[in-house]
Amino acid sequence: MLARSALSKGITARRLCKNVTLYMNELYSPVAGVQVQAPEDHKPLLLMLPWLGSRPQAVAKYCEIYFRTGFDVLVVESEVTDFLWPRWGLDRAKKLMDLLQSEPFMSRPLLIHAFSIGGYTYGQLLVHMSKDKQKYQGVTNRIKGQVYDSLVVGSLEQMARGLGKTVFPRLETLVKQASLLYFSIFKRQTVDYFNAGIDVFWNTPVLAPGLLFFCENDVMSDPRTVEELIAHWQQRGMNITVKKWEDSTHACHLRRYPQEYMTTLNTFLHSLHIAPLKAKM
Repeated sequence: MLARSALSKGITARRLCKNVTLYMNELYSPVAGVQVQAPEDHKPLLLMLPWLGSRPQAVAKYCEIYFRTGFDVLVVESEVTDFLWPRWGLDRAKKLMDLLQSEPFMSRPLLIHAFSIGGYTYGQLLVHMSKDKQKYQGVTNRIKGQVYDSLVVGSLEQMARGLGKTVFPRLETLVKQASLLYFSIFKRQTVDYFNAGIDVFWNTPVLAPGLLFFCENDVMSDPRTVEELIAHWQQRGMNITVKKWEDSTHACHLRRYPQEYMTTLNTFLHSLHIAPLKAKM
Protein backbone atom coordinates (compact mmCIF):
# COMPACT_ATOMS: atom_id res chain seq x y z
CA MET A 1 0.00 0.00 0.00
CA LEU A 2 1.02 3.59 -0.49
CA ALA A 3 2.56 5.29 2.50
CA ARG A 4 0.00 7.30 4.45
CA SER A 5 2.18 10.37 4.05
CA ALA A 6 1.95 9.92 0.26
CA LEU A 7 -1.84 9.99 0.19
CA SER A 8 -3.52 13.26 -0.70
CA LYS A 9 -6.28 14.75 1.39
CA GLY A 10 -9.60 13.17 0.52
CA ILE A 11 -8.04 9.84 -0.55
CA THR A 12 -8.92 6.72 1.42
CA ALA A 13 -7.39 3.28 0.97
CA ARG A 14 -8.97 -0.14 1.29
CA ARG A 15 -7.12 -3.43 0.87
CA LEU A 16 -9.44 -5.74 -1.09
CA CYS A 17 -7.18 -8.80 -1.13
CA LYS A 18 -3.52 -9.66 -1.30
CA ASN A 19 -1.67 -7.19 -3.56
CA VAL A 20 -4.91 -5.40 -4.54
CA THR A 21 -5.70 -2.01 -2.99
CA LEU A 22 -8.46 0.45 -3.90
CA TYR A 23 -7.80 4.16 -3.45
CA MET A 24 -11.07 6.08 -3.34
CA ASN A 25 -11.04 9.69 -4.38
CA GLU A 26 -13.45 12.50 -3.57
CA LEU A 27 -14.06 14.42 -6.79
CA TYR A 28 -13.26 18.09 -6.62
CA SER A 29 -12.74 21.08 -8.83
CA PRO A 30 -9.26 22.57 -8.35
CA VAL A 31 -10.59 25.85 -9.73
CA ALA A 32 -13.81 26.24 -7.79
CA GLY A 33 -12.60 24.30 -4.77
CA VAL A 34 -15.96 22.62 -4.29
CA GLN A 35 -17.01 19.00 -4.03
CA VAL A 36 -18.43 17.49 -7.20
CA GLN A 37 -20.83 14.61 -6.81
CA ALA A 38 -20.71 11.92 -9.49
CA PRO A 39 -22.67 8.67 -9.69
CA GLU A 40 -20.42 5.90 -8.40
CA ASP A 41 -21.35 3.59 -11.28
CA HIS A 42 -20.01 6.16 -13.77
CA LYS A 43 -16.92 7.26 -11.89
CA PRO A 44 -13.81 6.25 -13.88
CA LEU A 45 -11.47 3.67 -12.41
CA LEU A 46 -7.78 3.41 -13.17
CA LEU A 47 -6.29 -0.08 -13.01
CA MET A 48 -2.63 0.52 -12.20
CA LEU A 49 -0.16 -2.33 -12.70
CA PRO A 50 3.21 -1.18 -11.31
CA TRP A 51 6.65 -2.55 -12.10
CA LEU A 52 8.01 -5.41 -10.03
CA GLY A 53 9.46 -4.22 -6.73
CA SER A 54 8.05 -0.71 -7.07
CA ARG A 55 8.24 1.49 -3.99
CA PRO A 56 5.04 3.02 -2.55
CA GLN A 57 6.41 6.55 -2.85
CA ALA A 58 7.11 6.06 -6.55
CA VAL A 59 3.68 4.57 -7.29
CA ALA A 60 2.06 7.41 -5.33
CA LYS A 61 3.41 9.97 -7.83
CA TYR A 62 1.50 8.27 -10.64
CA CYS A 63 -1.62 7.78 -8.54
CA GLU A 64 -1.62 11.50 -7.77
CA ILE A 65 -1.87 12.26 -11.48
CA TYR A 66 -5.14 10.37 -11.68
CA PHE A 67 -6.47 11.59 -8.33
CA ARG A 68 -6.25 15.14 -9.68
CA THR A 69 -8.35 14.13 -12.67
CA GLY A 70 -11.09 12.51 -10.58
CA PHE A 71 -10.22 8.81 -10.89
CA ASP A 72 -10.35 6.14 -8.24
CA VAL A 73 -7.24 3.97 -8.50
CA LEU A 74 -7.05 0.19 -8.15
CA VAL A 75 -3.41 -0.83 -7.65
CA VAL A 76 -2.56 -4.46 -8.42
CA GLU A 77 1.01 -5.45 -7.54
CA SER A 78 2.74 -8.17 -9.51
CA GLU A 79 4.70 -11.01 -7.90
CA VAL A 80 7.72 -12.96 -9.13
CA THR A 81 5.73 -16.18 -8.74
CA ASP A 82 3.19 -14.94 -11.31
CA PHE A 83 6.00 -14.86 -13.83
CA LEU A 84 7.88 -18.00 -12.78
CA TRP A 85 4.73 -20.14 -12.64
CA PRO A 86 2.20 -18.57 -15.05
CA ARG A 87 -0.70 -20.80 -14.00
CA TRP A 88 -0.69 -19.09 -10.60
CA GLY A 89 -0.64 -15.73 -12.31
CA LEU A 90 -3.60 -16.75 -14.48
CA ASP A 91 -5.52 -17.83 -11.38
CA ARG A 92 -4.92 -14.45 -9.76
CA ALA A 93 -5.88 -12.72 -13.00
CA LYS A 94 -9.19 -14.58 -13.04
CA LYS A 95 -9.95 -13.39 -9.51
CA LEU A 96 -9.19 -9.84 -10.61
CA MET A 97 -11.47 -10.19 -13.64
CA ASP A 98 -14.26 -11.41 -11.39
CA LEU A 99 -13.61 -8.46 -9.05
CA LEU A 100 -13.95 -6.01 -11.94
CA GLN A 101 -17.31 -7.59 -12.76
CA SER A 102 -18.63 -7.20 -9.22
CA GLU A 103 -19.98 -4.24 -7.29
CA PRO A 104 -18.89 -1.47 -7.06
CA PHE A 105 -16.90 -1.79 -10.31
CA MET A 106 -19.20 -3.55 -12.76
CA SER A 107 -20.48 -0.45 -14.58
CA ARG A 108 -17.50 1.87 -14.32
CA PRO A 109 -15.34 2.99 -17.28
CA LEU A 110 -11.80 1.62 -17.01
CA LEU A 111 -8.37 2.92 -17.90
CA ILE A 112 -5.26 0.70 -17.78
CA HIS A 113 -1.79 1.98 -16.86
CA ALA A 114 0.81 -0.81 -16.91
CA PHE A 115 4.52 -0.43 -16.21
CA SER A 116 7.26 -2.86 -17.24
CA ILE A 117 6.27 -6.39 -16.17
CA GLY A 118 2.85 -5.02 -15.21
CA GLY A 119 2.15 -5.38 -18.92
CA TYR A 120 2.60 -9.13 -18.44
CA THR A 121 0.01 -9.06 -15.66
CA TYR A 122 -2.37 -7.21 -17.94
CA GLY A 123 -1.66 -9.80 -20.63
CA GLN A 124 -2.97 -12.48 -18.28
CA LEU A 125 -6.23 -10.54 -17.99
CA LEU A 126 -6.39 -10.44 -21.78
CA VAL A 127 -6.00 -14.23 -21.90
CA HIS A 128 -9.20 -14.59 -19.87
CA MET A 129 -11.00 -12.00 -22.02
CA SER A 130 -10.06 -13.96 -25.13
CA LYS A 131 -10.89 -17.39 -23.77
CA ASP A 132 -14.31 -16.47 -22.39
CA LYS A 133 -15.44 -13.52 -24.49
CA GLN A 134 -19.08 -13.76 -23.51
CA LYS A 135 -18.41 -13.82 -19.77
CA TYR A 136 -15.96 -10.92 -19.81
CA GLN A 137 -17.39 -8.83 -22.65
CA GLY A 138 -18.54 -6.23 -20.14
CA VAL A 139 -15.00 -5.66 -18.86
CA THR A 140 -13.59 -5.59 -22.40
CA ASN A 141 -16.12 -2.97 -23.50
CA ARG A 142 -15.54 -0.78 -20.43
CA ILE A 143 -11.80 -0.36 -21.09
CA LYS A 144 -11.58 3.09 -22.70
CA GLY A 145 -7.83 3.54 -22.85
CA GLN A 146 -4.51 1.75 -22.31
CA VAL A 147 -1.21 3.28 -21.19
CA TYR A 148 2.00 1.25 -21.40
CA ASP A 149 5.22 2.48 -19.83
CA SER A 150 8.41 0.50 -20.60
CA LEU A 151 6.79 -2.75 -21.70
CA VAL A 152 9.04 -5.77 -21.15
CA VAL A 153 8.98 -7.18 -24.69
CA GLY A 154 11.43 -9.09 -26.84
CA SER A 155 13.15 -12.43 -26.44
CA LEU A 156 12.94 -14.82 -23.50
CA GLU A 157 16.53 -13.84 -22.75
CA GLN A 158 15.44 -10.22 -22.36
CA MET A 159 12.68 -11.25 -19.95
CA ALA A 160 15.20 -13.25 -17.93
CA ARG A 161 17.58 -10.27 -17.90
CA GLY A 162 14.73 -8.06 -16.74
CA LEU A 163 13.97 -10.47 -13.91
CA GLY A 164 17.59 -10.31 -12.78
CA LYS A 165 17.74 -6.51 -12.92
CA THR A 166 14.51 -6.20 -10.96
CA VAL A 167 14.78 -8.89 -8.29
CA PHE A 168 18.52 -9.29 -7.62
CA PRO A 169 20.41 -6.55 -9.49
CA ARG A 170 23.71 -7.45 -7.83
CA LEU A 171 23.37 -11.01 -9.16
CA GLU A 172 21.86 -10.07 -12.51
CA THR A 173 23.94 -12.44 -14.67
CA LEU A 174 23.47 -15.38 -12.32
CA VAL A 175 19.71 -14.83 -12.07
CA LYS A 176 19.46 -14.50 -15.85
CA GLN A 177 21.29 -17.80 -16.43
CA ALA A 178 19.31 -19.58 -13.71
CA SER A 179 16.04 -18.24 -15.12
CA LEU A 180 16.83 -19.46 -18.65
CA LEU A 181 17.73 -22.89 -17.27
CA TYR A 182 14.51 -22.94 -15.27
CA PHE A 183 12.44 -21.95 -18.33
CA SER A 184 14.07 -24.70 -20.42
CA ILE A 185 13.38 -27.37 -17.79
CA PHE A 186 9.76 -26.29 -17.24
CA LYS A 187 9.00 -25.28 -20.80
CA ARG A 188 5.43 -26.62 -20.80
CA GLN A 189 4.65 -24.81 -17.55
CA THR A 190 6.34 -21.52 -18.50
CA VAL A 191 7.45 -20.85 -22.09
CA ASP A 192 4.33 -22.34 -23.65
CA TYR A 193 2.21 -20.07 -21.44
CA PHE A 194 4.37 -17.07 -22.32
CA ASN A 195 3.96 -17.72 -26.05
CA ALA A 196 0.19 -18.05 -25.71
CA GLY A 197 0.04 -14.84 -23.68
CA ILE A 198 2.21 -12.95 -26.18
CA ASP A 199 -0.08 -14.00 -29.03
CA VAL A 200 -3.13 -12.72 -27.15
CA PHE A 201 -1.34 -9.47 -26.30
CA TRP A 202 -0.52 -8.79 -29.96
CA ASN A 203 -4.05 -9.73 -31.03
CA THR A 204 -5.71 -8.13 -28.04
CA PRO A 205 -9.50 -8.18 -27.74
CA VAL A 206 -9.28 -4.63 -26.34
CA LEU A 207 -9.20 -2.17 -29.24
CA ALA A 208 -9.38 0.98 -27.10
CA PRO A 209 -6.85 3.77 -27.82
CA GLY A 210 -3.35 3.19 -26.50
CA LEU A 211 -0.40 5.30 -25.38
CA LEU A 212 3.12 3.84 -25.28
CA PHE A 213 6.15 5.34 -23.54
CA PHE A 214 9.51 3.76 -24.39
CA CYS A 215 13.12 4.58 -25.27
CA GLU A 216 15.91 3.41 -27.56
CA ASN A 217 18.36 2.37 -24.84
CA ASP A 218 16.16 0.11 -22.67
CA VAL A 219 17.75 -3.35 -22.38
CA MET A 220 14.53 -4.73 -20.89
CA SER A 221 12.28 -3.41 -23.66
CA ASP A 222 13.45 -3.98 -27.23
CA PRO A 223 12.47 -0.79 -29.13
CA ARG A 224 12.23 -2.62 -32.48
CA THR A 225 9.76 -5.10 -31.02
CA VAL A 226 7.75 -2.24 -29.47
CA GLU A 227 7.60 -0.51 -32.86
CA GLU A 228 6.48 -3.75 -34.54
CA LEU A 229 3.77 -4.12 -31.91
CA ILE A 230 2.60 -0.54 -32.50
CA ALA A 231 2.46 -1.08 -36.27
CA HIS A 232 0.51 -4.32 -35.80
CA TRP A 233 -2.03 -2.63 -33.52
CA GLN A 234 -2.43 0.26 -35.95
CA GLN A 235 -3.09 -2.20 -38.78
CA ARG A 236 -5.87 -3.66 -36.65
CA GLY A 237 -7.45 -0.21 -36.49
CA MET A 238 -6.29 0.84 -33.00
CA ASN A 239 -5.60 4.51 -32.32
CA ILE A 240 -2.05 4.54 -30.90
CA THR A 241 -0.11 7.49 -29.45
CA VAL A 242 3.66 7.10 -29.10
CA LYS A 243 6.25 8.93 -27.01
CA LYS A 244 9.81 7.68 -27.53
CA TRP A 245 13.11 9.03 -26.20
CA GLU A 246 16.59 8.32 -27.50
CA ASP A 247 17.98 8.11 -23.98
CA SER A 248 15.95 7.42 -20.85
CA THR A 249 15.58 4.96 -17.97
CA HIS A 250 13.33 1.90 -17.72
CA ALA A 251 10.06 2.83 -15.96
CA CYS A 252 11.53 6.22 -14.99
CA HIS A 253 10.50 8.38 -17.95
CA LEU A 254 8.37 10.61 -15.73
CA ARG A 255 11.36 11.35 -13.51
CA ARG A 256 13.69 11.98 -16.46
CA TYR A 257 11.29 13.99 -18.62
CA PRO A 258 8.44 15.21 -16.39
CA GLN A 259 7.09 17.94 -18.67
CA GLU A 260 7.09 15.82 -21.85
CA TYR A 261 5.61 12.85 -20.03
CA MET A 262 2.81 14.86 -18.44
CA THR A 263 1.96 16.78 -21.62
CA THR A 264 1.65 13.54 -23.59
CA LEU A 265 -0.36 11.76 -20.90
CA ASN A 266 -2.61 14.76 -20.29
CA THR A 267 -3.44 15.09 -23.99
CA PHE A 268 -4.17 11.39 -24.26
CA LEU A 269 -6.44 11.30 -21.19
CA HIS A 270 -8.52 14.26 -22.33
CA SER A 271 -8.93 12.68 -25.78
CA LEU A 272 -10.71 9.72 -24.14
CA HIS A 273 -13.51 11.89 -22.66
CA ILE A 274 -13.94 9.65 -19.61
CA ALA A 275 -12.65 11.88 -16.81
CA PRO A 276 -15.48 13.54 -14.84
CA LEU A 277 -13.56 16.80 -14.67
CA LYS A 278 -11.54 18.70 -17.21
CA ALA A 279 -8.99 19.37 -14.53
CA LYS A 280 -5.67 20.82 -15.58
CA MET A 281 -3.01 18.31 -14.68
